[in-house]
Amino acid sequence: MAVGNAQVPTKARGAGESPCEQTLDGADGSGLSALDRRLLDEFQRDFPLCARPYAAMAEQLGCDESTVIERLGQLQRQGYASRVGPVFRPNRLGASTLAAMAVPHNRLQQVADLVSSYREVNHNYEREHHFNLWFVVTAHDAQAVAEVLAGIQRESGLAVMDLPLTEAFHIDLGFPLWQT
Repeated sequence: MAVGNAQVPTKARGAGESPCEQTLDGADGSGLSALDRRLLDEFQRDFPLCARPYAAMAEQLGCDESTVIERLGQLQRQGYASRVGPVFRPNRLGASTLAAMAVPHNRLQQVADLVSSYREVNHNYEREHHFNLWFVVTAHDAQAVAEVLAGIQRESGLAVMDLPLTEAFHIDLGFPLWQT
């Protein structure tokens, strides 16, 4: 799928097909509707804070709440979105830390799967560095965070480097996915 300044080619719409149903061909052969693209692009920030956020999104998008919920679930299953939910400032609710591990390449997937099996880990990623597996642990308190790190170290047999936040910086990770 083309992202950034590249254009994503569109298929011709059929008669009566709404813009929210229009399929877009990605470079990998997958199809995304105009609704899918808008969901991915327009709600990276300013997610509605109300009793029924998906209904508020649906109103803005011109469809119904069940369609928004179904499409977001499909986008997650297809790997276009890893999660839908809030991002809180570190250590505002509970405790969190960044962690890194030096994992032998032949064990990387196995250890990444182990790390991901902990519900306190919301994501992990590979880096091209000696410390090649990085992840964030969030729990109800610092002791619970330490227990997760100790569990990962014990189960993997590899050292876990704890990198707690010492100074906060705001980095806006939202960016336009498609050129309009």
